[in-house]
Amino acid sequence: MQAGGAADAKIGSGALMRLYMFEHCSLCFRVRMIAALKRVHVQETVVLDDDTETMVGLVGKRVIPILVKDDGRPMLESMDMVKYIEGLGAPSLIGAERPEILAVSEQILAKSPPLTQPRYPLLGLPEFATVAALDHYTMRKRKTLGEFVELRAKTRHYLAELSVSLDELDRLIESPRAVNGKLSFDDIRVLPLLRSAAVVKGLRFPDRVRSYFESMMSMIGYRPLPAI
Repeated sequence: MQAGGAADAKIGSGALMRLYMFEHCSLCFRVRMIAALKRVHVQETVVLDDDTETMVGLVGKRVIPILVKDDGRPMLESMDMVKYIEGLGAPSLIGAERPEILAVSEQILAKSPPLTQPRYPLLGLPEFATVAALDHYTMRKRKTLGEFVELRAKTRHYLAELSVSLDELDRLIESPRAVNGKLSFDDIRVLPLLRSAAVVKGLRFPDRVRSYFESMMSMIGYRPLPAI
C-alpha cells in the first residue's frame, strides 16, 4: 500500500484497478474482501485522512472508498464495487441472503462507532501518518461522537450493548466459512464489521462468531487489526 494523489487515477485500458481507501474503513474492507475471494488484484492506495484534495480530484467530493476501474472510470458505492468485482469471472457469492443477517449487521454497525472510532488513531494506521491527518480525523469524529478519552472510559458500557447483537449473530451463523452456509453478500456485510469490532481489547466474540471471524480472515489472507 502507498500514499497516493489524484494523478494516480490516470490509468488507461488494461491497467490495474486501484482502490483508494483507509485501512480502518469497513466499507473499504468489503472491496478488499471480494477481491481476495475472487483472486482479483486491486492496487491499494491509502489516502491520508486530511487528503480531501485527492478524493475531490477523483470524484468531485470527499468520500472513501473509491475504486478506479481498469478503464479509468471511478466507482463510489462499496456494494457496487463488490458487485462489479464479483461479476468478473465465475461467481463466488452464490449463497442466499437472509434479512435477519442484514438486520443484525445494521445493529452492529450502529453500536460500534463509540468503541472503534476512538481507537483507530492509536493503532499507527497509514491514514494517520502525519500529525495533520491525525488531527483532522480527531476533530471530525469529536463533532459526532464526543471526546475520545471519555468514550474509551465507557468501554464496558458500549461492549455490553454490542454483545447483545453479537450474541444474536452467533445464533444465526451456519458455518465458520460462510454465515449462511455458502458464501453470499451477507458475508461481505458481516466480516468487515467484525474486523472493526475486534480492535477493542477485551471484546470476546461468542464461539461461533469467533470461529467464523478467524476462518474467514484466514480464507482471504488478512490479519486482524491490532487490539487496544
